[in-house]
Amino acid sequence: MIRIGVLASGRGSNFQSIIDGIKEGDIDGEIVVLITDKENAGAIERAEKNGIASEVVLRKNFESREHMDKEIRRILDEKKVDLVVLAGYMRIISPELLGPYENRIINIHPALLPSFPGTNGAKDAFEHGVKVSGCTVHFVDGGMDTGPIIEQTCVRIDDCKTPEEVAAKILPFEHATMRKVVANFSKGKYLIEGRRVRYERQKD
Repeated sequence: MIRIGVLASGRGSNFQSIIDGIKEGDIDGEIVVLITDKENAGAIERAEKNGIASEVVLRKNFESREHMDKEIRRILDEKKVDLVVLAGYMRIISPELLGPYENRIINIHPALLPSFPGTNGAKDAFEHGVKVSGCTVHFVDGGMDTGPIIEQTCVRIDDCKTPEEVAAKILPFEHATMRKVVANFSKGKYLIEGRRVRYERQKD
């Protein structure tokens, strides 16, 4: 069983997908803490409903991003977290956190990386006129959505009329893809070989 820490900034729908995966037996793990950088994040209410400890770590309380990440690392260390999941966490992670948790931090992005990185993946894909977009789960490194790709799901978006329709169409696939990757982490390990990632399931 793995111990999971989730970082979220918003409503926490991907956070909920992991909660559901644990409840339904797909994920052999426990979410031991939710950390958010927003006092009014919807993810906090989801944590409360499911008996999950939550911590609010506000950027304004720290003199630098590194000091903020040092506090997040302290919380994760205290909870003995094995895997850190960024579920709509809208900040670049500094080396203060990346170093100790190297290859143990993952992120979900609403586009097929390396295309359309950044905070507006769905909007950028729509405006570019692509016919197929989707979502990507990747390891986190020091760049903007540049870490090795773990899993991707393709979604046709040529019938969408607005960026909001694109985001809404991709969202259920985000939930399923994130849930799949976290489930795999709980039952085996991902091996990084250059830019390529392969999965190795634990032997029973």
